[in-house]
Amino acid sequence: MADETADTERRKAWMSLLAKAPEAELLELWAAYDDAPGFDWLRAPEAGGVMVRGRLGGTGAPFNLGEMTVTRCSLSLADGTVGHAYVQGRSKAKAEAAALIDALMQTGAAADVQGRILAPLGNLVADRASRRAAKAAATKVDFFTMVRGDNA
Repeated sequence: MADETADTERRKAWMSLLAKAPEAELLELWAAYDDAPGFDWLRAPEAGGVMVRGRLGGTGAPFNLGEMTVTRCSLSLADGTVGHAYVQGRSKAKAEAAALIDALMQTGAAADVQGRILAPLGNLVADRASRRAAKAAATKVDFFTMVRGDNA
C-alpha cells in the first residue's frame, strides 16, 4: 500500500512538471531523446476547456474564476503501458510528448527519461521561478513605523 502511494506521488510530480513545462523546451528535450517508442492512440489529442476555480485567501468559499483551454490525450505503448497527458493550451505536439514521457516513466526506461528529460526540465522550471521571484523581490518596499518617544 505504501509503495502504491509513493508511486502515485512520483507520477503526480512528473505529470505536474510536464503540464507546466514551457512547450518549446519540452519539445526540444523530447526531440533529442532518440528512443521514442511506437504507440497506438487510445484518445488522440483534443483541445477543450476546463473551469478554473479559486478561493479568496485560500480559505474562502470557492468561486468559478473562468475557463482555461487544455489539450488531453491517452496512448498505449506496444507493451500495454498507458500514458496520459493534460496540458495547458492547444498544443497537440506537447500533449503527445507528455503522454509518451508519462508512459515511458512507467517502464524500464524511467531512469533514462528522468535523467535526459525530466531533470533538465525541472531545473529549467525552478531556475525560471527563482528568477521571477528575485525580480519581484527587487521591487519590494519595506514600510515601518517610527516611534516618536514616550507617550506616558
